[in-house]
Amino acid sequence: MTFRELHRPGDPLLLPNAWDYGSAAMLAAQGFPAIGTTSLGVAAVHGKPDAAGATRAETIELAESMKDLGVYVTVDIEGGFSDDPAEVAELVAGLAALGVAGVNLEDGRADGTLRPIELHQRIIEAAMGHGVFVNARTDTAWLKTGDTLERVRAYGHADGLFVPGLSGLAEIAEVVEATDLPLNVLYQPTGPTLAELAGVGVARVSTGSLLYRAALHGALASLLAIQDKAAPAMPTYGEIAAILPAPQ
Repeated sequence: MTFRELHRPGDPLLLPNAWDYGSAAMLAAQGFPAIGTTSLGVAAVHGKPDAAGATRAETIELAESMKDLGVYVTVDIEGGFSDDPAEVAELVAGLAALGVAGVNLEDGRADGTLRPIELHQRIIEAAMGHGVFVNARTDTAWLKTGDTLERVRAYGHADGLFVPGLSGLAEIAEVVEATDLPLNVLYQPTGPTLAELAGVGVARVSTGSLLYRAALHGALASLLAIQDKAAPAMPTYGEIAAILPAPQ
C-alpha cells in the first residue's frame, strides 16, 4: 500500500511523530507503517525556536537518518523554511531524493499571523510534482485567526489538508464535507477518540508534539519518583515553546 493509499476516510492513518532517530526507530519497530517528524521536538532537541524557520538543516538530517527504517516518512517542514517558492521546490525535491514520502507545509507564522493565501498557494504548487505527498496545513484553528473553510478550499490543489486545533466533531465534519482531499487532524487527549474521528470521515490523525511532550513528562516523573515526589502535569506545547530560544 502506498503512502497516499494509507489516507482512508473513515479508517484513518494514525501517524506518530518522532523527534530524533531513536524515537523514530522505536516507532518503526512497533509496526507503524508511516512516521512523521515533529517540528517542536526537532527544535527543542537542537535548542532552537519552533515554527520560525530555524531548523532546516536539522530537519533534513533527521529525514535522512530515517530513510532506511522501512517505513514511509513524512516531514514537517514548517512553512517550507522560505517564502520563495523556488527555494521550497528545491527543498522538497531534495527530500524526495532521500526517499521521503510526504511533507507538511503550514501557513502559520511565528508572529501568530497567517501567510497570505495567494503566497501559500504558490508555495504548495512549488512543492507539488516531486513525487511527495503534500499535506497543506492551515493554522486558522491553531492560531484562532482567519477563515478555515476559505483556506481549505484555496489549498485544494494539494494532496491532503491538515487543520490542527479542531476539536469539535461537528466542525471537523464540516471541513471533511468542504473538500475532496483527505483531512488530517491533530489528536488531542481531551478531544474526540480515534473511532469518533473515523466516524466523521477523517483520513489521517497525527500526534504532533504529543509523544515528545509525553517523553519529557515521563523522564521528569521518573526522576522525581526517586525523591518520592509527584510529577507536574504533562507540559503543553506552549510551555515547551516558551522555554526555547526566541526567534531571531
